[in-house]
Amino acid sequence: MSNNEINLPFFGLTRCLLWPVVASYTSGRSVALHIMSAKGFPVVEDLNQTIRSSSGGKRKDFKGKPFNFKKPPPAEPLPRSSQIPWELVSTLTLQGVKQACNPGDLDICEQLGRGAYGIVHKMVHRATGTVMAVKRFPLTLDTNEKKRNFMDLDVSMRSGSCPNAVKFFGAMIEEGEVWICMELMDLSMDRLYSIAQSNQYDISEHFIKKLAFSIVTALKFLKTQLSVIHRDVKPSNILVNRAGEIKICDYGVSGYLENSLAMTRVGCKFYMSPERIDPPEGCRGFGIKSDVWSFGITLIEVATCAYPYDQWKDPFHQIKQVVNGPPPTIPDGKYSPELQQFVAVCLQKQVEHRANYDQLLAHPFLLDHESIDDNSITSFVCTMIDLNKKPKSGS
Repeated sequence: MSNNEINLPFFGLTRCLLWPVVASYTSGRSVALHIMSAKGFPVVEDLNQTIRSSSGGKRKDFKGKPFNFKKPPPAEPLPRSSQIPWELVSTLTLQGVKQACNPGDLDICEQLGRGAYGIVHKMVHRATGTVMAVKRFPLTLDTNEKKRNFMDLDVSMRSGSCPNAVKFFGAMIEEGEVWICMELMDLSMDRLYSIAQSNQYDISEHFIKKLAFSIVTALKFLKTQLSVIHRDVKPSNILVNRAGEIKICDYGVSGYLENSLAMTRVGCKFYMSPERIDPPEGCRGFGIKSDVWSFGITLIEVATCAYPYDQWKDPFHQIKQVVNGPPPTIPDGKYSPELQQFVAVCLQKQVEHRANYDQLLAHPFLLDHESIDDNSITSFVCTMIDLNKKPKSGS
């Protein structure tokens, strides 16, 4: 077959999906298009007579009927939620000063990550030298992706007074993209414990205590101040910096609480509570205690440098372990009974027996959180950051 010939399956969904693409490709070209039947026999040998150039009339199908091509809908306008302080868009608050800003004021240093919902760059604000993480996503994303990004933007904007949430600097709109400018942290918690394990460093109980206090405080802020449940608490969404600060991030799948309940089951399945995996009959939604379960699993994972369940082969295996099996625990010997009991009240399988945020903050394990040696924690975190940047041997 020559370069000017295309075989197109005639049958079923394949033809429906490929036809608009081929028709667009053939616009203005002289192309022999062969429609193939399910058995591979040509139905129509040549469609040169039925596909016209875009400048010469409507395209027609192989029966001679005009195609009814629909133009893609225009990008939706930026949602004007009453909960989003839109006066902050196109401004950055840096070093305590609010100032107008546009993407041309930022220099890209490096790419930090890329995913289905956008791309994250390390950037520097030229005038002040402030380094930041900038998440960029197009306004042309589909509804679910757009909803996730705007949820993240909304909660980030409104959590500025929480010291244990990653700091929000501002947002900008540029050529069909939204830029969310955030404080640049140094390591995620899953990366930190992986570095500690590979370099034979212990995760101290003081560090776990600071982690626990920081995240419980942040989650309580989301609930009491913003009526939000995080729904994706896990080590990769907890970040640390050289100052030893521990902060939560990524509110993309968070939900607004209605009567203290969120209605949908989203988030990472590995950290889902039993009632989210297998909702009881008559369940009307999920409260903040589902985040408490995820938080408890996270504490065990950081303390032991390993996810506490066996690798699941299928959803039934997950149900068998999480819903029907006993909850995981902190192993004996390395950590105090207070930490073991603290994790145990987070991982009560019956929701009504599981602790809430006030009960966790009043637990004996956290009552003396002010006695934590911040200098030793900062030293440990800086060591992990430096080891992360150290080139591997042989590279």
